[in-house]
Amino acid sequence: MNRISLIISLIILASCQKNKPSVADQTDIPVCETGVAMPSRAAYFKPDSTGLAAKAGSVPGMVAIPGGDFTMGSSAFEDTQPLHPVHVDAFLMDEHEVTNAEFAAFVKATHYVTVAERSLNPADFPGVPAADLVPGSAVFTPPTQPISLENPLRWWTYVPGTNWKHPKGPGSSYQPKDPVVHVSYEDAAAYAKWAGKRLPTEAEWEFAARAGNPKPTLYYWGNELKPQGQWVANIHQGHFPDHNAREDGFAELSPVKTYPANAYGLYDMEGNVWEWCSDYYRPDYYAQSPRDNPKGPKDSYDPQEPGAVKRVQRGGSFLCSDQYCIRYKAGSRGKGEVSSGSNNLGFRCVKSQ
Repeated sequence: MNRISLIISLIILASCQKNKPSVADQTDIPVCETGVAMPSRAAYFKPDSTGLAAKAGSVPGMVAIPGGDFTMGSSAFEDTQPLHPVHVDAFLMDEHEVTNAEFAAFVKATHYVTVAERSLNPADFPGVPAADLVPGSAVFTPPTQPISLENPLRWWTYVPGTNWKHPKGPGSSYQPKDPVVHVSYEDAAAYAKWAGKRLPTEAEWEFAARAGNPKPTLYYWGNELKPQGQWVANIHQGHFPDHNAREDGFAELSPVKTYPANAYGLYDMEGNVWEWCSDYYRPDYYAQSPRDNPKGPKDSYDPQEPGAVKRVQRGGSFLCSDQYCIRYKAGSRGKGEVSSGSNNLGFRCVKSQ
């Protein structure tokens, strides 16, 4: 086994598998039942000693989201049931995902070092040469021909030297208006704190994505995948994972505000990159969720990876496809291990009013 293969086998846990929706939405479409079409990353990093700046920064471009009531969840997935009434108070939300330019300003001000840039702790990998344990992150690497969808490691590669500054590995560079990627939950929370904001709760995120629509719809924008024949979200077109038809002009990331905003003035609430939420993930939480301003369970539990600490992710990414992972649809949920990152994972912030 070569060096990179060894690292992959140790630190990437495949979490995406084919499954069918619940009886309420029976189809033969394979679904990423875990909610995240990306690998997890073990919690093996050194404690953060970078020291955040005490003075909070600010980022313009927030949208006022009115408080209100809505029915949260979806009947299509086991971990999005039961549908339940929720009330959220008014809040402010970033109109788009945090961009590379905005994250760069944060790093410049605080000298923050992201999880993907930090050294791995050899103590967490007994018997593995320290030279094999190098910083990096997961990059979508499409195969050249159709393959079985049983093993996500066939299209994910752990690439040493990959991080937000080098999103496709050493030698690559970011686009300032693209959403920042390869950010762990810790990274996103650190940015939010510096900006004088916070990460959204799962309920706030879904309320904002629904944008006041009182009727349930298949997608947050409506019931048609391509309204008037136009793509309105950055998802995968073509045959997953080997061929992206690029009907919308993008094989992977698209700059923020490329697609139309929703009724609240929010961009990219579906597709482009997954977005971290503050809630811990538990598949059974909705049965106990309070009605008013739910903030998620007190701890995390994923029966597929019981030892991993996970937070909720929302919105799907440029890899979502009705051929495979349909977790960009209205009411669906994603999840991610808190120290994990990839080139289809980002975030946006909110602020209480």
